[in-house]
Amino acid sequence: MSGMTTRRTPIRSQATSEDQPVTTLELFFDLVFVFALTQITALMAHDLTWSGVIRGVLLIGLLWWSWIGFSWLCNLVKADEGSVRGVVMAAMGAMFVIALAIPEAFHDLDGGLPGPVVIAIAYFTFRALHLWLFWLIADGDKVLRRTLARFAPSMLAGTALLLVASQFHGTTQTLLWGAALAADYGGTYLIDARGWRLRSAAHFAERHGLIIIIALGESIVAIGVGVTDLPISWPILVASLLGLIVSSAMWWIYFDATVHYGEQALASEPVETRATLGRDAYTFMHFPMVAGIVLLALGLKKVLEYVGDTEHHQLDDPLKGIGLYALFFGIVLYLLGHVGFKWRTTHRLGISRLITAALCVIALPLVGKVPALGQLAVLAVLLIGLVAFESVRFAQEREALKHGHST
Repeated sequence: MSGMTTRRTPIRSQATSEDQPVTTLELFFDLVFVFALTQITALMAHDLTWSGVIRGVLLIGLLWWSWIGFSWLCNLVKADEGSVRGVVMAAMGAMFVIALAIPEAFHDLDGGLPGPVVIAIAYFTFRALHLWLFWLIADGDKVLRRTLARFAPSMLAGTALLLVASQFHGTTQTLLWGAALAADYGGTYLIDARGWRLRSAAHFAERHGLIIIIALGESIVAIGVGVTDLPISWPILVASLLGLIVSSAMWWIYFDATVHYGEQALASEPVETRATLGRDAYTFMHFPMVAGIVLLALGLKKVLEYVGDTEHHQLDDPLKGIGLYALFFGIVLYLLGHVGFKWRTTHRLGISRLITAALCVIALPLVGKVPALGQLAVLAVLLIGLVAFESVRFAQEREALKHGHST
């Protein structure tokens, strides 16, 4: 690690410090990510089938793996300094192309460029830029370069499978997408994570906290988009406020405690194993959180359509099928991501969150005939109950956690 901070690299860059804050360029980079999430939500809403949802989750996985690479790289060199800035902006361009092509990720429209091929090529470009820049800044660090060399085959396999998938349709195409992500994710997991470098725990934790905020912003956007063309009414106001309560509870669940114990665990981890903890707790455990938020956004979008579109739905109509499952299982996935994250960082089981996830599963068949507004209210009550319980039960512990004094 010391070699990376003292040797001149083949590219103009500035090493980060242990207390490195997130740069404005990284935040700008995230704006492309939130646009892509919005595109995925719209795609799933347009194709509200189980295959449509599976494909949406695969797209989230593709975008997450794209974003995560630069969260590691920009933990070592400042994103807005030297030549790194240009490479980051070029990668932004590649991700923006992916986002633009999302509506045609699986069904190419007549005319124009082939959407699936465009995504495969843009993804390869993005990953190649990331790997190339990482290789340059690793000059003098033989261990990191060896890790990058072992990492390259899984990246190449993933992008190659995406190109193959672009030539197929239906189930075969979906399975090939799954294989592409399995190659990319699996290859990364099998590599000895001790070969990676994670210099700033504060930057890494802040970076992931901000992406949770970005994803939660998508849930707020989904509320507004769901009623864009509908006249404002009391049911819309109530449903929107309930949706905001649910999103606010999800914010509270992460930022009242999770963000603090995660950063502290990462900072106190020995340098030799810090990268392994970062990979497990942040790279892998944050994915179900982000995917859960996007699925919730889909559910919220459908609820608002149900309560606002009086021409096609009655106010007492229940949300059914995939929309209802997305609403409740989005929360389940989010909470299970938290349970896994807490176990990996503190070796403690998040019992209250596990119980709330189980209650969401139990409530799902019970609210099947309840009006959509009532279904959303049940979800809001469950999350309010979780927040209230944890705020009281762990008040002293969280006070110490946030302000650094003993209880």
